[in-house]
Amino acid sequence: MPAVSAHAAPSPDALRDARALLREFPVVDGHNDLPWALREQVRYDLAARDIAADQTAHLHTDLPRLREGGVGAQYWSVYVRADQPDPVPATLEQIDCVRQLLARYPQDLAPALTAADMEAARAQGRIASLMGAEGGHSISCSLATLRGLYDLGVRYLTLTHNDNVPWADSATDAPGVGGLSAFGREVVREMNRTGMLVDLSHVAATTMRDALDETTAPVIFSHSSSRAVCDHPRNIPDDVLERLPANGGMAMVTFVPKFVLQAAVDWTEAADDAMQANGFHPLDGTPEGLKVLRAFEAAHPRPVATAATVADHLDHMREVAGIDHLGIGGDYDGTAFTPDGLDDVSGYPNLLAELLDRGWSKPDLAKLTWQNAVRVLGAAEDVARDLQGRRGPSNATIESLDGTKP
Repeated sequence: MPAVSAHAAPSPDALRDARALLREFPVVDGHNDLPWALREQVRYDLAARDIAADQTAHLHTDLPRLREGGVGAQYWSVYVRADQPDPVPATLEQIDCVRQLLARYPQDLAPALTAADMEAARAQGRIASLMGAEGGHSISCSLATLRGLYDLGVRYLTLTHNDNVPWADSATDAPGVGGLSAFGREVVREMNRTGMLVDLSHVAATTMRDALDETTAPVIFSHSSSRAVCDHPRNIPDDVLERLPANGGMAMVTFVPKFVLQAAVDWTEAADDAMQANGFHPLDGTPEGLKVLRAFEAAHPRPVATAATVADHLDHMREVAGIDHLGIGGDYDGTAFTPDGLDDVSGYPNLLAELLDRGWSKPDLAKLTWQNAVRVLGAAEDVARDLQGRRGPSNATIESLDGTKP
């Protein structure tokens, strides 16, 4: 297993060059949970968390730090928890939150539905704002709901979150259907037809392979790293990375310490146990839940990842999949802890500087930050146009294909 690099500050020249590159080819980040943080902290009271001002005390994300970090496009996650009793209306509330953000900050955030919209936003100096739904539970086993989310602007669906759905297995749950069921394959086909990206973060390796077998459009991993570098089931095995060139898709490396640093895996399991012992879900982001987590951290200092840790993943993933199939998905505001140097959305230049110091070229970094993500979305649009000319919407049900009820 590759060793994790020790932390060293990037060279001043590399940091200067990284900032210059980001002015031309800004970051497309695949996953940011700001809408969920706003739901949890202030129930969507945007005035109480005005992201035009510094929100360092509360959030990883605000507009000044997005600008400082060189972010040019963001997939805002419209995630709801898998145990949400009514996931569809809760997902609609998340979508509404993004729409409220777009209306409140029109000088900074540009609504984006297509690759062309992303390029137009870049030309205007605004941050292209897309949406991704995190977890197949958000469609409640309904292809019509999937299409409805697409019509509302959602441009990827992560097939599972941390728990299985009736038609797909998660990386962090016991095997259920062995990857994708027949209905799960139909979900992938219908996503291809609509133009919605198939996101394989969070899913079991069996699900990854089944989805790659089924899809005719490029897939993404919106926030996943390398399993060879850090052996966590949330990460991507090399045999799956090897299939991305033929598929045309991309893997967007995440920054979450428990997915990028092996020493953090065991620590996180113990922290999760402490949260549950105190009556909190391990992902609880409320002030009360975070108080328990911080107390555990004070008693048990956590292993610290760095920008170099993330760069180790990117080095390996480039070797396996190639530079044309990599991107960035930080998972800010969806994790309690971040690496040193990547503390919040202002930190992307530090990662690019680390890669420059390792010999990555500026054309390679332009693909990593901007070009690959724009290409993949555009390719999914091309596939959808072709499929829509050949077949109409699917009205299949999980009962008809799998013989089970949702």
